[in-house]
Amino acid sequence: MHDREKNIKFAVILNIGFTAFEIVGSILTNSLALLSDAIHDAGDSIALTSSLVLEKKAKKGPDKIRTFGYGRLSLFSAVISAIFLVAGSVFILSQAIPRILNPEHVDGFGMMWIAVIGITINFLAFLKVRRGQSVNENIISWHMLEDVLGWIAILFGSILIQFWDNHQIDSLLTIGITAFIMFGVFKNLRKSINIFLQGVPEHIDMDKVRNTILSIKGVKNLHDVHVWSIDGENNIFTGHIVIDTNSLKYVD
Repeated sequence: MHDREKNIKFAVILNIGFTAFEIVGSILTNSLALLSDAIHDAGDSIALTSSLVLEKKAKKGPDKIRTFGYGRLSLFSAVISAIFLVAGSVFILSQAIPRILNPEHVDGFGMMWIAVIGITINFLAFLKVRRGQSVNENIISWHMLEDVLGWIAILFGSILIQFWDNHQIDSLLTIGITAFIMFGVFKNLRKSINIFLQGVPEHIDMDKVRNTILSIKGVKNLHDVHVWSIDGENNIFTGHIVIDTNSLKYVD
């Protein structure tokens, strides 16, 4: 547990540090692509920090007021992060689209060296965190690998800017990064909304659940069946099962 929290805290510190690094880099190079990646990292920092705080509270067991426990608190980190990322992405797009028609000078050489630093540090961080065994650590390690791929895209774009002297590439790269961010946001948000609306978990086949219960000897009928998830990991089943009393054996 100690190593797990240590790895997550390491990811938080790295994301916060890199957010500041990218913001400064975007100002120095006038690159919106760097700024869009900074917003991505800032959103991840918010999600990781809030999950660290809320996860401890979420582990609290059921009580007289919260009979199902506090497991859903951990979902708020995804919602908070999503709100920030959507707002940030809208702002970035409002800046990037006009630049396609009226390009501004971007320091491609500076972008290139910032990207090289980003690739190196994020890849080393990925190698460190991927040793973890928990679900959160696996998610974080994949996020860091995605960051490496994002930095490779920025590196490639910076080289094209220098080679072709076409500064619209930065705007196009920004739109691509923003689209990738929004895809991830809506994908994760859809899962969170399904849990909040008490939807059936994606991996559960309701017909299979019904057939399995009805195949049990002595079960005559099944109705009012509900399956939902507390937090995406712990699932709950409720239903009215009609039993054939003649098949039961009573013991005094």
